[in-house]
Amino acid sequence: MNLRSKLWLAAVGGSLGLLALGALFLPHSLALTAISDLVQSFLLASGAIAFIPLARRARGRMRLFWALICLGVSFWFVYQMLWTYYEVLLRRDVPDIFSGDVVLFLHIVPFMAALALRPHIPPDEYATRLGRLDFALLLMWWLYVYILIVIPWQYVVADPVAYGHNLNATYLAEQVAFLTALVAFWIGSKGEWKILYANLFAVGVCYAIGSSLANWALARNEYYTGSLYDIALALPMAWLTWIGLRTSPEEPQAATRAVSTVYGVWVARFSMIAVFSLPLFAAWAMLQPGVQPQVRSFRVTLTLLAAFAMGVMVFIRQQLLERELIHLLNHSRESFHSLKRLQAQIVQSEKLASIGQLVGGAAHELNNPITAMLGYSDLLMSTKLTPEQQPVAAKIGQYVRRSRSLVASLISFARQAPAPKIPIDLNTLARTAVKLTQPQWEPAKIEVRTEFDPNLPKVLGDSNQLLQVCLQLMGNCLHIMSETGSRVLSVSTDQPKGTPVLQIAIEARRSPDSGEILRDSQVDARVEARIDARVDARVDRGDSVALSACQGIIQEHRGRIVYDHREDGAIRLRVELPEADVRPRGPDSGVPVLWQSQPYA
Repeated sequence: MNLRSKLWLAAVGGSLGLLALGALFLPHSLALTAISDLVQSFLLASGAIAFIPLARRARGRMRLFWALICLGVSFWFVYQMLWTYYEVLLRRDVPDIFSGDVVLFLHIVPFMAALALRPHIPPDEYATRLGRLDFALLLMWWLYVYILIVIPWQYVVADPVAYGHNLNATYLAEQVAFLTALVAFWIGSKGEWKILYANLFAVGVCYAIGSSLANWALARNEYYTGSLYDIALALPMAWLTWIGLRTSPEEPQAATRAVSTVYGVWVARFSMIAVFSLPLFAAWAMLQPGVQPQVRSFRVTLTLLAAFAMGVMVFIRQQLLERELIHLLNHSRESFHSLKRLQAQIVQSEKLASIGQLVGGAAHELNNPITAMLGYSDLLMSTKLTPEQQPVAAKIGQYVRRSRSLVASLISFARQAPAPKIPIDLNTLARTAVKLTQPQWEPAKIEVRTEFDPNLPKVLGDSNQLLQVCLQLMGNCLHIMSETGSRVLSVSTDQPKGTPVLQIAIEARRSPDSGEILRDSQVDARVEARIDARVDARVDRGDSVALSACQGIIQEHRGRIVYDHREDGAIRLRVELPEADVRPRGPDSGVPVLWQSQPYA
């Protein structure tokens, strides 16, 4: 609590002390009346002002809660100012039948509306839609009861005794209802909200006791403004300032044990009970003995008007309830269908997991014969072969290596555990891939050109996985070149816009005589179709599994593969990866585009 708040509380405490000294040492006089009325007005104004910063700093439902609390204290202040006007300025007692008494009855209504918001728990859908209308029904019923019991003796047939008795009875019933709600909310809350409800309950009890004592003393002709009875009335007024200065306006976070719809159900029940009680009040108004005909006619007419108004509200409520039930039914259907889809996805995921385990085991078993075939193919290539046999032997070695790459991709696809990532030099990785694929491109008489950027920044990743991607992409390009007749494969690295890039390109075919680019539309269409089949992982081909693994690896490394081609048959595959010092993006930033096809100039 800051210095301003402490000085504020000191002023409130000094005012309360001044009231106590006046009640103890000053006789009944205009000065004592003025001190008592002005001090009580100051205390109520201080309490209302103390809640204004809370309403200004809060948002949404919390702002409405504090605004209603401030409004209730303001009504109380207005009523006290009316008393001060009569007793200090007009210098006469407040009349027994006082029109301003309705303000005293209404000042509790904003407090009850604030409690109806249930600010100590997160809002539920029922409370926000139907609970407000139920509370409006109860509010109308309270106003109806006040007008039915109190107003006839004020405007229809003036009777100060009956008016005072009925006013005190209805005001006491309102206080009891408010205090009961505070007790229920105090039990169902915790933390700061429990303290707030406890303080409001203490304020309500203290004021109820003080007003009851004042009415008792007034009936015995012992009460006057400024007497000791006013201390019990002023104490809860001063308490309001302390509550406003020490309370925080933040939205509660799970401030209750559990959120349920019991509150909304009971509010709806009470609202229906209030509607059904109207015929009983009408019967009581008609059968009550000793009541003037004017009062009876007024009460019966009031009951009919209230029944019509509340009937309209019940009709509106039923329409809203019907919409709510339809909404809940549709939501239940959607939830049921979503649950069925989720169950199907879970079953499918379990099947895929079983298939992954099976594929992983089978791939490991295939490695042994593939390794043997690769050794025999290399041994065959090292022997003396005729010119007709050499291309056939090279084809055998090429397809065995492709099979081994496919098996490695299957194993990587089945293994889902992420590998640790370290800074990697893409130049070294590319040189290794070129060296490992040399047995594939040398026998096919393919020229491999390399151009590496010496200032290329390192990337963060797993060297084995990235090498697998490079080998797979180069193997696909070499396989396409062997079928299309292309003879130049370029492997390069660069860093456009600071992003490390590894590029694998199939150069356009040129005439060996003139050097002009050969344009064969049929061959180009075939080339494009084959590379698209490798890029699109949805195509049911053997390479699709390998490229799916490549996609997963690049996605895990937060990079992407860009594929572009020209009509002359040239193809570019660009692997873009973030620098090692760039942190990977979080899951909320979205998944990057892994494959992108676009023409280039």
